[in-house]
Amino acid sequence: ECVDPLISGLYASSFLASSRYNFLYSANFAKLYSSGWSPSPRDKQPWLQVDLGRKYRLVAIATQGTFNSYDWISKYTLLYGDRPDSWTPYIMKGGNSTLPANWNYYQVKRNVFHYAFTAKHIRLLPLEWNTENGGKIGVRLELYGCSYSYVLQYNGDDSVVYTYPGKRSRTLHDHIAINFKTLEQDGLLLHSEGIQGDLLTLELKKGRLYLHISLSSVIHKVDGRITLTAGSLLDNLHWHYVTIKRYGRQVNFTVDSQTVTAVCKGEFTHLDLDNQMYVGGVIEPNLPHLPTIPNFRGCLENVFINGVNVIDKAKREDTDVRIPRKQKKMHFACRDILLRPMTFAGPNNFLQVPGFFGRPKLFVKFKFRSWDYTGLLMFTRFADNLGALELGLSEGQINVTIFQTGKKKIQFGAYRLNDGYWHTVDLAARDNLLTLTIDEEEGSPLKITNPFSIRTGDRYFFGCPKTNNTLFKCETKLNRFHGCMQHIFIDNEQLDIDITLQRQWARYEELLIGTCGITDCTPNPCEHEGRCIQSWDDFICICENTGYKGEVCHMVYKESCEAYRLSGKYWSGNYTIDPDLSGPLKPFEVYCKMKYKAWTVIMHDRIEGTRVSGSSIDKPYIADVNYWNASWDEVSALANTSMYCEQWIDYSCYKSRLLNTPGRPFSYWIGRNNESHYYWGGTFREVQKCGCAINQTCVDPKFQCNCDADYRQYSDKGYLDFRDHLPVRRLVIGDTNRTGSEAHFTVGPLRCHGDNIWNTIAFTKPTYITFPTFRPGSTADISFHFKTYRAPGVFLENSDDQLRNFIRIELNTHNLVFVFMVGDGILNVTLRSPVPLNDNEWHFVQAEINAKLARIKVDYQPWAVRRFPGQTFVTMEFTHPILVNRTLRPFLGCLRGLRMNGVPLDLEGKVNEEQGIRRNCTGQCLNATIPCRNSGQCIEGYAAYTCDCNNTAFDGFYCHKIGAHFEVGSWLRYNIRKKPISDEAAWANWIDPHYDNFSLGYNDTADDIEFSFSTLHKPAVLLYISSFVQDYIAVILKVDSVDLRYKLGLITHTYQLTHRNLADGYPHYVNITRHNRTVKTQVDFMEPIVEKITLVEDARFDSPKSMFLGRVMVGDIDYEIQRHNAPGFIGCISGVRYNVYAPLKALFRPNETDPPVTTQGYVSESNCGAFPPVLGYVPWEVDPWFTGIYFYIHDDLGLFWITIVILALLLLLGGLYTIYVYAYQQKGSYHTNEPKNLESPSSSRPLTETLRREKKYLPEI
Repeated sequence: ECVDPLISGLYASSFLASSRYNFLYSANFAKLYSSGWSPSPRDKQPWLQVDLGRKYRLVAIATQGTFNSYDWISKYTLLYGDRPDSWTPYIMKGGNSTLPANWNYYQVKRNVFHYAFTAKHIRLLPLEWNTENGGKIGVRLELYGCSYSYVLQYNGDDSVVYTYPGKRSRTLHDHIAINFKTLEQDGLLLHSEGIQGDLLTLELKKGRLYLHISLSSVIHKVDGRITLTAGSLLDNLHWHYVTIKRYGRQVNFTVDSQTVTAVCKGEFTHLDLDNQMYVGGVIEPNLPHLPTIPNFRGCLENVFINGVNVIDKAKREDTDVRIPRKQKKMHFACRDILLRPMTFAGPNNFLQVPGFFGRPKLFVKFKFRSWDYTGLLMFTRFADNLGALELGLSEGQINVTIFQTGKKKIQFGAYRLNDGYWHTVDLAARDNLLTLTIDEEEGSPLKITNPFSIRTGDRYFFGCPKTNNTLFKCETKLNRFHGCMQHIFIDNEQLDIDITLQRQWARYEELLIGTCGITDCTPNPCEHEGRCIQSWDDFICICENTGYKGEVCHMVYKESCEAYRLSGKYWSGNYTIDPDLSGPLKPFEVYCKMKYKAWTVIMHDRIEGTRVSGSSIDKPYIADVNYWNASWDEVSALANTSMYCEQWIDYSCYKSRLLNTPGRPFSYWIGRNNESHYYWGGTFREVQKCGCAINQTCVDPKFQCNCDADYRQYSDKGYLDFRDHLPVRRLVIGDTNRTGSEAHFTVGPLRCHGDNIWNTIAFTKPTYITFPTFRPGSTADISFHFKTYRAPGVFLENSDDQLRNFIRIELNTHNLVFVFMVGDGILNVTLRSPVPLNDNEWHFVQAEINAKLARIKVDYQPWAVRRFPGQTFVTMEFTHPILVNRTLRPFLGCLRGLRMNGVPLDLEGKVNEEQGIRRNCTGQCLNATIPCRNSGQCIEGYAAYTCDCNNTAFDGFYCHKIGAHFEVGSWLRYNIRKKPISDEAAWANWIDPHYDNFSLGYNDTADDIEFSFSTLHKPAVLLYISSFVQDYIAVILKVDSVDLRYKLGLITHTYQLTHRNLADGYPHYVNITRHNRTVKTQVDFMEPIVEKITLVEDARFDSPKSMFLGRVMVGDIDYEIQRHNAPGFIGCISGVRYNVYAPLKALFRPNETDPPVTTQGYVSESNCGAFPPVLGYVPWEVDPWFTGIYFYIHDDLGLFWITIVILALLLLLGGLYTIYVYAYQQKGSYHTNEPKNLESPSSSRPLTETLRREKKYLPEI
């Protein structure tokens, strides 16, 4: 293992820093678990440098803050190199050079490098640090790695040839590793080939690496060559690390942190190479077929070919290695070229250097590389106020502008140079002439010959400082430059940046000296072939013509027409769908036929029908079915994710047989997975029959198809509807070669509906389920539906072993939170919903994270977004399984349609009733031991449930009680309205009956009345509703019946609800419903009675005023009401409701300070004996008597007395049970002459219970 600590054993002289806070914070104290290093507060660009003494292979770094302090860093950049004046920034995946560090002074933060590299020197640049409580920069560090290096210098005319053992190499798998650094854009690194056409070539071309590999066969004429490309800007004289791994046809090609994977063409799996492998170039003049790529110029290190160290063999002059030019000595060391590149990194960067004042000629030369479209390359002000000269980038082109006092500015531009490569700029100017040469092309310089004067100034700016001081101010709008520069010449003198800065002749800000930290779009962060445009610290993805959208071309269309319908689009038309969402398949256009189901329809080129003749079973006619706008894989993906698919198929025959059952079929069709199927439309799969055989309608019963009878003209047709075989890919027609034979076939469009991804489960207990580890790469999207009454809870989570990387989505009451740690500490995105999300309604959640941002949304609410700074590194390398429903904060509710990066997870496959995971959305409400009574709404708790009685006339845990007992002369009045409605409102209501509803008490055309009562006294008015006019509603208990009286306008209607005597002391239930002219009544569980109000009568109940229970206390009432009004109702009445008004609930459970209820006499609360005691499950959180789940036994209570108490209780229970059995055996039966569907009045069951559950218990007549 290459994990040796490398810093702990170094001497103090190995440490160097830009400054120190004081001698107690010197650089040599920066070892892990030592005291620590801190720079001076005046140090603008602090750094800490370590000389390892020799080159090591580095794999990890660890940091701490300063001991026992508030000093630590939270972010830093790491530079490395072979010399202390030439640096390479460590770049993580995604192009980010920022590493996360500490959050306190004592814990060790370890960062494992994504690719190991070799270096002798390292430099740490603090970027962010703790500032709370007086904190400052504080660093202790350790590096981990091992010694490992074999180096060889190449000058462009060198080559090393490695001869394979036995002069031939035949391998199933290969492992090749090579490190290199160079200034050249082109060069050959490796080359080998075989006589059969096999090939392996690794070359550098325009700063990128190309791997050509072929498992070809010249004999079999098979071309298996593929080319893989990785890396960019590799000509920067820094070490790059290359690995090639192959197993069979699978190839992995890695450059630094980028890995490219491909599969070789053809069917061969072995790489057959002859004789030798060329390393660093080919020098074989007698072999003209070898590539004409220029040889490599630079340094190679650690060249391993299937475990063979080629450089070590060359150094030892092993016989397996030869050097073509033996007279030339090879150098087994890397002679570095002295380069001092500078990185213009920050938003306010600049470099100011001195020049020679007053010269009549100006010379400036430098090299630069950049991605930016605009930027200031160089600015200088002329002496004697003659003006200024600006050299900059505009729209990627290089522009020269001369400013002159009192004259029009001179400007011209040419060449697009923002391509990230090194470009040389050579500018020379004198009076009336300016020459600009790009990339040393002397033959075509750009010239300005306008009249102007030049006298050189004493300052040159590269980038421009932001200052109000006119001496240091640039007169230009291009105030900064992002990129790299080197080889700067001022007035023909090369700039030595170290001496210039040491003598304080120069000024600079936000400049990194000795390194070029420019990055590019490699690997391409844009998905689905999106085009990447790189700037200095950011990138833009152009998603046009990809079918995707979003910051990295990741967001997608809906997966099906059903998904569009569920999102609220109910009109038919063309829609774009993407069955695998953010997967590799592209979106395509389909026709959506929206009805009660959403049908997805895909057309193709065989719908019009095709005639076939001249085909035989040995030379059949093969008809491919080409679907419109979609590839075969995309159409198959749609069928695979649909609930149901069908496709019409029709074979019209004229002396041409079809399936030829039971023999070899003449014709058949091919579907998904390229499988042949020998059954036809309208039948079952794999039975080799047609639809007529199933329906027994074949023209000849001896055959299984009409066409197999071989008569003159028939047809076989029907729907193919086995989804796993669809869609139809091609048809094979084979019996049309006889005289007069002909066939005509038609294939209908593929029609699918539904989504089989909407699998649904319910969590009823604190439990969890697991799925395989999520491996999203640098972009992830998650979507699912949920509904619950409970909050908070965690929906899902995925992490690694040390919790250094994780993602989590959780729910609070109003908030949806997306928490993640993917490279830059723990962050979150919170969506604050204006409405509660635990409302037991389905909600759709979408979350996405990429290198640009993280965001989350629910339903149609806007995205909650957290944007990341430029060059943000996102790594999602998880090792643990996906946890759905974390047990520490469990989610209780329903989940459906969970998809991660477009892949649906099989939730229903994890159903386990014992663990509390149910199929479909079924909680405790569906399986309630005692359901909510009287139309109470069941509030799902999934582990428990409660009943919402707000919209009922009842109360209690199950909405099973609230009633009142009325003594003699007592009554209750509930005021519906205090005053009549105005004439204006009456007129408006007459114009528009929907202008106001019944709560205004005006012209009601609908009534809904229900109540229960029990009494032994009659007659009585059970309920009376008065109005501001003469209208009223009354329910009267008579001696031998119960009547309903309706007065609407001038006419009073009387309806007999029952002819039974209900004053029998038992509870009875009354329900009255009127809608316009239809009146429906029901008493107890008898059949409802329906009455009609004639068309000539008024159907409106005008202006309800008050509701009376017990007695009617109004002055002017009908004689029939008055006759039954005294002495009043005596007994119990419960569950009274008229429309939305519940007078008893308003009396005993008021929700306002002055309820509109008046009582007289003794009216007390009672359940009226209408319902038995409810002994169902009561959740502990609502049980006022719950004290815990533990039993406590006093220490002074002996075991003997405990035994005595238990035995006594058992004897008591046994005696009670014996008495109960005896009494039950002596009990008689009660017989009734009521109709069979009428319940016995002796029943003490709740009157709202339905009859259908109890029919088997009714007494027989």
